[in-house]
Amino acid sequence: MFGESLAADERIVGLQTPGGCGALRLGADLIHKANPDARILVGQPTWPNHGPLIECAGVEMVPHPYYDKASHTILFDRMMDALNQANRGDLVLLHGACHNPTGADLSLDQWRDVAEAVSKRGLVPFVDLAYQGLGNGLEADAAGTRLVVEVAEQALVAQSCDKNFGIYRERTGNLFVKASSRKGAETVFGNLLSLSRTMWSMPPDHGAAIARIVLDTPDLRADWNAELIEMCARIRTLRARLAAFDPRLAYINEQNGMFSMLPLSEQAVLELREEKGIYMAGSGRFNVVGLSDDNVDAFAAAVVEKMDG
Repeated sequence: MFGESLAADERIVGLQTPGGCGALRLGADLIHKANPDARILVGQPTWPNHGPLIECAGVEMVPHPYYDKASHTILFDRMMDALNQANRGDLVLLHGACHNPTGADLSLDQWRDVAEAVSKRGLVPFVDLAYQGLGNGLEADAAGTRLVVEVAEQALVAQSCDKNFGIYRERTGNLFVKASSRKGAETVFGNLLSLSRTMWSMPPDHGAAIARIVLDTPDLRADWNAELIEMCARIRTLRARLAAFDPRLAYINEQNGMFSMLPLSEQAVLELREEKGIYMAGSGRFNVVGLSDDNVDAFAAAVVEKMDG
């Protein structure tokens, strides 16, 4: 995730958690313990569970625009306006790759602009990196995270191994925290141990052991990376087929990862469920990788029918 340079930074500490959700919750508790008045800027829409996980720790969430469903575009200017008006010490929640629910990721140039704002305004990035390797590959999907963590004085990263290792039910994740000094990192680590003790005491080991063995064994690591590349290619193929079905779905091929949002009303989503047995969130978010080669065309046809209606 960090690459050799950042991984060697003694100001970064990490702790295993039960999945990415555990990492997000542990990070939120750490934030509130350090500063009960902390605020975190959150782009909208975001993953529905971000709110409950962060707010239940007592951290104030400040929404800002991120994505326009009608035009299928990132509202980057409005996002940057929010960051540039933030107070020093405010946190900003960022999707590291494969944005959930929209699939609309920042470009590398946009990540650089975000990193500049983080550095200039003294913001604290909290990156949720749940899908590394499922967008454009392991290195490309980590590039934005590395940019903001490198320039930030302090940062948090919630990492999930659930999806990219195929061990979702094993709940395997990590919370990494960059402190302003090595001594500060030691203090952070002690607090992480204390906070995690009150929630789950010790996370399950099976998934973590699988990930560790794969990463520490060159042949297994190479096989794993090859399988991730194959899965990326499958996702890209599915997205291309959907985009080619109708010009109004072309935007899907420009997005990344497991999810995208369709321009459908809640009523249309309900009708698809009742009439076609097609299930998705009321927001129009659907799981690209849930499609098969055999049903992708039928799915696209049903969606376009509701768009026409």
